Amino acid sequence: MKAEIHPSNYRLVVFKDMSDETMTLTKSCIDTKETIVWEDGNEYPLAKLEISSSSHPFYTGKIKLVDTAGRVDKFRTRYKEHKGKLNL
Repeated sequence: MKAEIHPSNYRLVVFKDMSDETMTLTKSCIDTKETIVWEDGNEYPLAKLEISSSSHPFYTGKIKLVDTAGRVDKFRTRYKEHKGKLNL
C-alpha cells in the first residue's frame, strides 16, 4: 500500500440503527461526538443511523414505515380537504 494516503483517524466505530436498535462494530473514519461502551467493555465512538440493512425493507423483505420527520402527518394535514378523493 502507498504510504500517507489513508486517513489518520481510521478506527473502530459502533454504528447504531435508531429504527430497530441494532448495533454493528466496524472500522470507519467518520467523525462522531458520542461514545458507547461495547459488549467487550471498551468505549468506542458512536454513529447513529436512521436506517441500515437490518431495518431496510429491501434487505428484510418486510414493509416497514419509518417516519422520523412526520412526513405522513404533514401529507395528511396538507391534503385533508382531498381526503375522500385520496382514500386515506
